[in-house]
Amino acid sequence: MTSATVTLLGAAEASRPPAWRARLIEFLLVGGATLVLFPLAWLLRRAVGLDPAELAVGFLTFHAASLINDPHFAVTYLLFYKDARRRALGGELAPAQRARYIAAGLLVPLALSAWAIVALATGSARTMGFMIQLMFFLVGWHYVKQGFGILTVLSARRGHRFGPTERRAILAHCFAGWAYAWASPADPGREVAEKGVVYTSLAHPPGLELATGIAFGASALALLWVLARRWRAERRLPPIAPLAGFFITIWLWTVYSSLDRLMVYLIPALHSVQYLYFVWLLKRNEAREAEGPPSFGKPTALRLGVLAASAVALGWMLFRGAPAFLDAALVLGASAGETTAGLGETPYFAAIYVSVNIHHYFMDSVIWRRDNPDTRYLLHSS
Repeated sequence: MTSATVTLLGAAEASRPPAWRARLIEFLLVGGATLVLFPLAWLLRRAVGLDPAELAVGFLTFHAASLINDPHFAVTYLLFYKDARRRALGGELAPAQRARYIAAGLLVPLALSAWAIVALATGSARTMGFMIQLMFFLVGWHYVKQGFGILTVLSARRGHRFGPTERRAILAHCFAGWAYAWASPADPGREVAEKGVVYTSLAHPPGLELATGIAFGASALALLWVLARRWRAERRLPPIAPLAGFFITIWLWTVYSSLDRLMVYLIPALHSVQYLYFVWLLKRNEAREAEGPPSFGKPTALRLGVLAASAVALGWMLFRGAPAFLDAALVLGASAGETTAGLGETPYFAAIYVSVNIHHYFMDSVIWRRDNPDTRYLLHSS
């Protein structure tokens, strides 16, 4: 090796961020920032009081959603429907995965559209309320499955793989956390409002809260047992960043998300950042592979920039532009300023918001399965 080559290699190494810095950034992106924001939220409340702090954080997160939360939903459509016809009808995937594409890409949106149309056409807050409650029921499933992916994928990128018993224990803790989060707190059925829709919530009896709480505790003990067994056998635990991201997702974002009133506003953004980090990993590695021979495709930065801009634009259309236009034209304009009883002033916003959320959960469960060949890019080294 010549001295010039050594010099060039040294310069390249110097231009890369140190490994610890990259790992720290990853830790913050996949959930670690939560541990920083909790004390900052406490300090903000101490400094200005709860009401001003809540107003400031609510204002910030509402506008930041255009660049974080909304694109995280929109990019799912861009990932899912790219080559969806080939994936659903071609022979590239196994029959079960093709069926999932058809269900999530065609049947689910048709069912959601029909449900929303019936609610809007009849002015039924009860019908829309059931749809909203389905969204709240499934959001826990979505969060814990993402936490499972954080732990397993990032651990695999570091060479740590889980055995069948460990995977079952991890999944059991995920689903027990989902069940407990949904059942808690106990609810006799009360009148609530969401996105302007006033409806009566489904009852969560105290017995259900107790049963799911016991299951959640038992699953935590089972998970600790399998991790301890791994430690005794190999003196090795999962990498700290994926493990912390997993527990933060399950415990602080899903089960005990209401510990701090200010963090309630921030958790959806933190979840979205976690999701977008995985999108970035997948699409960056895919673009890097396409950059080289034999295709010599567009530069990675350009591909990622177009994807980001498309996600922001589609997110704005789904959550800002289209709902505002429909509500202004079909609700306030048609009724001369009067609102539809029970559905509020923005029923189209409520219908679109809930439909996109639920559809996102189903598309997500197809995109990130191991059956999808694109997920191999998640395991490529940086």
